[in-house]
Amino acid sequence: MMSLEGKRIGFGITASHCTYEEVFPQLEKLMELKAEVVPVVTYTVQNTDTKFGKAADHIKKIETITGKKVIDNMPDAEPLGPEYPLDCMVIAPLTGNSMSKFANAQTDSPVLMAAKATMRNGRPVVLGISTNDALGLNGVNLMRLMATKLIYFIPFGQDNPYKKPNSLVAKMDLLSDTVEEALQFNQLQPVIVPHMQQSMIE
Repeated sequence: MMSLEGKRIGFGITASHCTYEEVFPQLEKLMELKAEVVPVVTYTVQNTDTKFGKAADHIKKIETITGKKVIDNMPDAEPLGPEYPLDCMVIAPLTGNSMSKFANAQTDSPVLMAAKATMRNGRPVVLGISTNDALGLNGVNLMRLMATKLIYFIPFGQDNPYKKPNSLVAKMDLLSDTVEEALQFNQLQPVIVPHMQQSMIE
């Protein structure tokens, strides 16, 4: 496996608020592995309070973990292209909404701008999906991204196949392993895995 020490990794966060408790420990792990983490958030992450917490508290936690101010606007995300390039861009969690936009080249948030800028440089983008319609209308977008050069997926599975049969969520604990492989332009395998054993047998 490749060391992540000194690697400049963008970390984009979109508004799958229920997944943050799985994602924030992975931010901490990247810091423990001595990567330089550049946090980027969507407008929804910045401005939306939910039952999972207040937006300001999420931003504060991200900035505390990474030691950097979040990139929260398009002009600040654009220089992650040629001017201040990343070694790899992660988006986790990636909502179905942002996945649909990314697959159809709609760049309307700082996170998607950072991903576009990274691909422009020929560098890998790692996606950690969290969406209730990955096996529904968004399935075509998932497959389009899976077939796209420079895009790699944190292995994912059905988080609740009986109550939410169209839902897919990445196993966020495989995030750093996926990044290590993506930096070598490899997809961590297997990419489709059981997400939660309990929900598989209920």
